[in-house]
Amino acid sequence: MTESVVPPMVPPTEEQIAIVKSTAPVLEVHGVTITSTFYKNMHGDIPALHEIFNQTNQQNGHQARALAMSVLAYAKYIDNLAVLGETVELICQKHASLVIEPAHYNIVGKYLLEAIKEVLGDAATPAIIDAWGACYWQLAHIMINREEEIYKEKANRDWRQFTVEKKIKESNEVTSFYLKPKDGKPVETYKPGQYITVKVAVPQQEWKQCRQYSLSTSQNPEYYRISVKRIDGVDVKDPSQQAHPGWVSNVLHDTVKEGDSLDLTFPCGSFFLDSEANPEAPVVLISGGVGVTPLMAMLNTLVDNGSERPLTWIHATRGQSAYAFGDHLKAVMKTKKNWHAVVYNRDLTLSGDSDNYKVLGGKLDLPSLDRNADLYLDNPNTQYFICGPDSFMVELKDILVNLGASAENVKYERFGTGDVVREPKPAVTGGCPVSHGSATAGMKCPVSGAVVEQSA
Repeated sequence: MTESVVPPMVPPTEEQIAIVKSTAPVLEVHGVTITSTFYKNMHGDIPALHEIFNQTNQQNGHQARALAMSVLAYAKYIDNLAVLGETVELICQKHASLVIEPAHYNIVGKYLLEAIKEVLGDAATPAIIDAWGACYWQLAHIMINREEEIYKEKANRDWRQFTVEKKIKESNEVTSFYLKPKDGKPVETYKPGQYITVKVAVPQQEWKQCRQYSLSTSQNPEYYRISVKRIDGVDVKDPSQQAHPGWVSNVLHDTVKEGDSLDLTFPCGSFFLDSEANPEAPVVLISGGVGVTPLMAMLNTLVDNGSERPLTWIHATRGQSAYAFGDHLKAVMKTKKNWHAVVYNRDLTLSGDSDNYKVLGGKLDLPSLDRNADLYLDNPNTQYFICGPDSFMVELKDILVNLGASAENVKYERFGTGDVVREPKPAVTGGCPVSHGSATAGMKCPVSGAVVEQSA
């Protein structure tokens, strides 16, 4: 992306803020039409942006709907942007993972305002367009500045070539990729729970595609490890399937081999375990399906750090064929007296109960577990981390809060894009026109599809 001058920061006037808030209902009616027009025009003029925007979510309409919701949420909180602080951080992390530059904000601002004018016609008066432009750039400057701070934390702020050192099959669905930098320099440090962005060539598509995958083990200076779930039902050689959400995962499983090269950026993400925050507090790690991957990084980091804090691992799986890292989990649980695991499996194919490794049939059922021995609800500092399908995470957060857990201590990671996730209390929603998505606490900006392929 060539250099582009960003307009100086000029805060919107009170009159412009009032205009944006008053026109929000109009955009609610025409929002998806406006955002669909925006994407069509922008990609038609600048096709290289296909490498940034997830083409699956472009074709299935998720990004257009998400951006429409984002614009409306932004209008709602335009006079109190502090409300969007957590969301802005989440989106900035995603933008940095894709090496978004200030020039991208120029492009998005131009095409978004043009789309509003195109769809609304004469109703989009110069005053309305000016107001939306001023408010857009207010948020854009906030995000540009935060993204620059993230870049400064990294040794390298660009794409970097890695070699697939090993491919290890973890289950019938999940394969781990050990990725070593080709330049021989150490990998970037990261917090357990964060992700990296991978760029791969997809058959029958002109542009490479980016996806985010959680780092699935603790820090090692020599390599990254990601563990990718294959999405069934895709033939990567069939051009009629090119919009299927499993394209990239199938390419990684079927086409990418040991010794091949992949382009990666650096670790990012706002969902992580901070080992220094309340280091004595209990930890409860709850996962469903491939949602196990970022939590495995947290678990292995605690092992490496010699942590003695109480820990419960709770996991839901369909059964043995889909169960990744089971043997490793059993081995880890044997090493700690105050650590234990509870694994739910629907098809009853798992076995191997022990004092600190319990196997139960059926669906995950938090209320049936011991409030204190399993969930540590007697400790107000207990930290809860949840990762899995969207409905799974939202439901479990609701349950934990209703059982007495502090909402601030319950974190979850969202895969995918689309509608806003409901919170136990009224959701703080919002987003950014650059990321083209809506977001809540624990939801990633859908500019890249936010690991749509990793849906558990």
